[in-house]
Amino acid sequence: MRFQPRLVALDVDGTLVDWDNMMTSAVREAVRAVAASGVPVVVATGRAVPGVMDAVDKLGLDNGRAVASNGAVTIGFRPVEVLSTVTFDASETVKLLLEHVPDAAVAVEEVGIGYRINREFPEGELTGTLQLQSVDELVHEPVTRVIIRSPDQSAEEFVELAERLGLHGTNYYVGYTAWLDLAPEGVSKASALAQVADSFGVAQADVLAIGDGRNDVEMLAWAGRGVAMGMAPLEVQECADDVTETVEADGVVVELSRWF
Repeated sequence: MRFQPRLVALDVDGTLVDWDNMMTSAVREAVRAVAASGVPVVVATGRAVPGVMDAVDKLGLDNGRAVASNGAVTIGFRPVEVLSTVTFDASETVKLLLEHVPDAAVAVEEVGIGYRINREFPEGELTGTLQLQSVDELVHEPVTRVIIRSPDQSAEEFVELAERLGLHGTNYYVGYTAWLDLAPEGVSKASALAQVADSFGVAQADVLAIGDGRNDVEMLAWAGRGVAMGMAPLEVQECADDVTETVEADGVVVELSRWF
C-alpha cells in the first residue's frame, strides 16, 4: 500500500483503553513509537478535558494536541491550553428529551473543569469536578456538550428515540449504553481533526484514524485511512476502510505496527 500516515488520530475508550480504563503496555509502546517517529498523535475522544489528560498521562505523551468532547473542544498540552470551543443552545433539545425520559440524568460540560449535573451519574462515568444544579440552570447559557443518561434504558432504545425526535440543530451520538451525547450541529471529531491536521500541514488523505464507537463514524469516514476496532457496532465497521482486532486483543497495536 502506498499510504503512509503523517498524523494518527486515536479514540480512547474501547480503543486505547478497555472498559475498566486500563491500557496495556503494548498499546502504550506502540503509540509512543509513533510519537518518537515524529508523526503527531492526536487523542480524539468524547471525553472532557480531564479524561483526555488521563489518557495522555497513560500514554506518557509530553506535548501535543487533542480533540475533546466529540470535537467541540480542542486543546494543547503540556501545559493544558484550550485552543477552541464550539457552543450551542441546548435548552429546547434537553426539554424535549426529558419529556420522553423524565428520570434521565443530565450533565453539561464545564470545559477544563468537569460537569454540572442535575443528579448523580453511575460511579466512574464522569471525570473532573461535579456540581449539582437544576436542569434550567444547566442549559441557561450555550454549552459545548450535553450528556443524557438513562441507566434503565438500552442503547438501542436511545438510538430509536433520537432518530424519532430528529433533534434538529444538534449533532448527537449514542454510546454502548443508554448514553446520548449532544454536540453543536456540524461538530464532530472529524470537523475538529480537519483543523488540527491543517495546523500541522497534514492532508486529510495522510491521516490514520482508529476508533470503535458511533461517535467515531465521521472521523473514520473522513480520514485517509479509517480503522474500526473489532468489537465496534456494524454501522461503525461499515464506514471504515478496515477493521482491526478488539481492544482486548490490542487492535491499536495490530494496526500501528503496519506503519511504524
